[in-house]
Amino acid sequence: MHSPDVTAVFSLPDEAATQLLGETLAPLLQPGLVIFLEGDLGAGKTTLSRAMIRALGHRGSVKSPTYSLVEVYVISSLYLYHFDFYRFESPEEFFDAGFDEYFNDSAICLVEWPERAQGCLPPPDLRLRLHHAGLGRILEAVADTPQGQACLNALIPAMGADNSSDTPAPR
Repeated sequence: MHSPDVTAVFSLPDEAATQLLGETLAPLLQPGLVIFLEGDLGAGKTTLSRAMIRALGHRGSVKSPTYSLVEVYVISSLYLYHFDFYRFESPEEFFDAGFDEYFNDSAICLVEWPERAQGCLPPPDLRLRLHHAGLGRILEAVADTPQGQACLNALIPAMGADNSSDTPAPR
């Protein structure tokens, strides 16, 4: 049973399916979006992020920002910031590092471990919750804004969500 705020559920039986979802989602992303990537260690957050970043056109390596806290990608005229707050000991480290300046209308922000900066981050447009399911994963997607809902509305038919709620778009 999924929580009532889940907008769509995607079955990801293997890493290739996770990569495909990232590749399919990437062209739907618009500047200004904040996407939270939630899940346990090894759930596939970085794999999903890496697939999105590569699908947007980045040709170099895509490193996990676990130790650097943020990796910056400039892809054509798009700014994408990939954060990982796993190592935060307090949410205030977000402001201490000046990360609040990265969240603006001209950038896409992918945030792993957003709960470690709770109360400091702007609200997400889209929350992607990854759960272990046997050898694969289940991704529960939650749209919190009309922009997030627009991404999901385009992703669902492209990926064939396992179920999607009839919840109206958030206001």
